[in-house]
Amino acid sequence: MSMEKSMEKSAALAVFESLSSGVRLDIFRRLVRKGPEGMVAGEIAAALELPPTNASFHLKALTHAGLVWVEQEGRFQRYRANLDLMRDLIEYLTAECCEGMHERCEGLDIACEADTVCGGRGA
Repeated sequence: MSMEKSMEKSAALAVFESLSSGVRLDIFRRLVRKGPEGMVAGEIAAALELPPTNASFHLKALTHAGLVWVEQEGRFQRYRANLDLMRDLIEYLTAECCEGMHERCEGLDIACEADTVCGGRGA
């Protein structure tokens, strides 16, 4: 998949802007760790020792950037990391890795053009 099809520069910038807050980065990484199970807002706030209003502010920013999804569960909101967006960002950043000279990337575990992994290990 080409860089243009997976993510535009403006979308990548929005993701980086959202993750430029240490609190938001911590929240996103915790949600990535939890996987599809996600966490409810109160669990996130408690785990990171944040006041609920502070956690809510940061969760709203992450949701607006598309980094997390929120689903209503009764009176709670469950947040999940948008792993597809995370993969798109990684693909965008590594799309032109090593200028197609895979030997330069040996030992790196990142996707290169033509759906291979640098170092010739395959996808």
